[in-house]
Amino acid sequence: MKAFITILIFCSFFSLDAQDHPNLILTPEGVKSIRTSQGKIPLFDRTVEAARNQVDAQIEMGIDVPIPKDLAGGYTHEKHKSNFFTMQKAGVLFQITGEEKYATYIRDMLLQYAEMYPTLGKHPAERSYARGKFFWQCLNDANWLVYTSQAYDCIYDWLDKKTQKKLNKELFRPYAEYISIENPQFFNRIHNHSTWGNAGVGMIGLVMNDEELVDWALNGLDIKVPGDFVKDNDGGAIQLEGQKEAGFFAQLDNAFSPDGYYTEGPYYQRYAMYPFLIFAQGLANKKPELGILDYREGLLIKAVYALIDQTNSAGEFFPINDAQKGMSLASRELVNAVSMAYHYGGKDAELLSLIEAQNRVPLNDSGLSAASGIASGDTKPYSFESQELTDGANGDEGAIGILRSSDLTLMMKYAKHGMGHGHFDRLGFLLYDGEKEVIQDYGSARWVNIEHKDGGGYLKENKSWAKQTVAHNTLVVDKDSHFDGNVEAAEKSSGTPYYFSSSDNVQLVSAKEMNAYDGVQMQRTMAVLDIEELENPLVIDLFSVLAPEGTRYDLPLYYLGELMSTNQKFKTNNDLTPMGNNDGYQHLWLEAKAELTDDVFRMTWFNEKNFYTMTSAVTEGDQALLTRIGANDPNFNLRRDPGLIHRRTGGNTLFASLYEMHGSYNYSDEIPNNSFTSIANLEVLFDSEEYAVIEFKLESGEKYVFAFSLSDKSEESNHKIEFGEMGLEWKGPYEFKKSTK
Repeated sequence: MKAFITILIFCSFFSLDAQDHPNLILTPEGVKSIRTSQGKIPLFDRTVEAARNQVDAQIEMGIDVPIPKDLAGGYTHEKHKSNFFTMQKAGVLFQITGEEKYATYIRDMLLQYAEMYPTLGKHPAERSYARGKFFWQCLNDANWLVYTSQAYDCIYDWLDKKTQKKLNKELFRPYAEYISIENPQFFNRIHNHSTWGNAGVGMIGLVMNDEELVDWALNGLDIKVPGDFVKDNDGGAIQLEGQKEAGFFAQLDNAFSPDGYYTEGPYYQRYAMYPFLIFAQGLANKKPELGILDYREGLLIKAVYALIDQTNSAGEFFPINDAQKGMSLASRELVNAVSMAYHYGGKDAELLSLIEAQNRVPLNDSGLSAASGIASGDTKPYSFESQELTDGANGDEGAIGILRSSDLTLMMKYAKHGMGHGHFDRLGFLLYDGEKEVIQDYGSARWVNIEHKDGGGYLKENKSWAKQTVAHNTLVVDKDSHFDGNVEAAEKSSGTPYYFSSSDNVQLVSAKEMNAYDGVQMQRTMAVLDIEELENPLVIDLFSVLAPEGTRYDLPLYYLGELMSTNQKFKTNNDLTPMGNNDGYQHLWLEAKAELTDDVFRMTWFNEKNFYTMTSAVTEGDQALLTRIGANDPNFNLRRDPGLIHRRTGGNTLFASLYEMHGSYNYSDEIPNNSFTSIANLEVLFDSEEYAVIEFKLESGEKYVFAFSLSDKSEESNHKIEFGEMGLEWKGPYEFKKSTK
């Protein structure tokens, strides 16, 4: 009742019908709907109440606008960050509740910023290629503007004209000019940094009706960025030679594939989706003639789905490229994105299950729409399906393949490099058992916003370890990283999708990499098989290589858990020394080595109540190396994770492995169940430039044959091969069947 009376009082002196604002994430019509619905939509009401509690607590603490000095994680950085988050929420609360204390709080804080801004030079920390003023890099200054413009929009018509003019002239226009025309190397390129810059400048332009700023944001600056490459904070190239396009439309045209995959990977797609979508929402409200949400056949909505589909069953994003593990659909960016995709994308009821799990909605039209759908009982479970997401503006520059079966999720990467945030990991993969990583991607070497670790930025080990090929589950040739660790070289090509299929009992992804090493051709084929005798799907991994004789191969596997047993005798290395001097080997300890003498190498490990076994075919001279991350790491910046390297020297070869998830352990009863593998044997029956054929035998006696055509993927082609006294005929790219020999 109290909130209702407040609204009536507010409406008596502040007529929505007379407003031009808000016009970004809120509209006068949307605010009316929100007010009318108060007390009727539980999830929306809870979100409003949570925002009120947060903002009221900040108002009680008073306003603090400190002189900037700190890197990420330091007091001044975190305070200015808290300020823009709080102002954005306060603006929405002002519109929803009508309580002037929220508008007063924003106005008073902005006036303090307006007094301070003209006195500031560049941020004192000299770490960034584009130093900000409130923050150490323009990227964070752009974050401030994206959020603060929303707050300003919400109080714009409440402010007196003198204050409007002061803030426009002394704070917002100079601020927008600084992160655009004064820092074109930040603003005028294709990168997540620039997306934030474009959105911030464009959104404040929409609020102030400054068409010049909006044009800069949409179309970029008519300014040539000096130098062939701008380097990011980690030393990676972020502006490609000859790049001419810039601005929001260019971001949409170049950073996404037609499938909605973002070339920097899901971690940075998550980060960039907020400015993409929030600016798009403002454009849809203020400039509907642009049809921004229909641009490229509804690309932005497709991008939300692509991002959702790059998660495990816990909603955590695949940690490929520069990614911090644990980032998930619960992030504030995805709270906005999923509700927006629901509202503008046809009200897909499956999205409501994800929004329910997020347990909050954005305080705007999209959030009200989603919360209303949930309140009406429209929710359906989200269907995670196997799929291939293409990379490149035209969808013809590599891809990632995602295979799902039961609780198993497998992702293989053969996309573009990913610009400065990419890793040298072509044909790498990761494997999940439900929410658990079984075979991991390291992600980035960074502790985001934790000042203890180099101010919260990327650590030097990110380049020396996390980006290097040996840090990933893919092939290293002659101990060198792909493309010799050169970003510019890696950006010139992509992996080549070869075949993708997701039938009921055989799901398969195959891709080639022809450019990572001179004179070396690589093709990886991975299959997920549902086999009636096994409790879980089985993974086949065939890594085919064409290379000169005498080439040395290292195939790492970063398993998570505790080693249980192997069928080989390892010799422990008690005098630990780094395994090399560069390309990531300087960060690996060699803990033990085995000269592989059997026909197969088998290793079982245990992780969080379950057992996992890898079975690999062995050729003469093969070695298995047990490794540990952590050498040459005096500040203990890296995790001490275990690894396995299958080492081989030769010419053309085929690495063939099986990954089985099996059994469990009951800690309360101390009883293991099915703790040993069901795979009795694995044999390579045929290996050539055209074909790979393996046979595996189960402990129960059944034998299975899997054959794959490495050079002809036509579904209509007939294949016939002979090996020893056997022969095999099939139609299409692959054959999988029980063996009768």
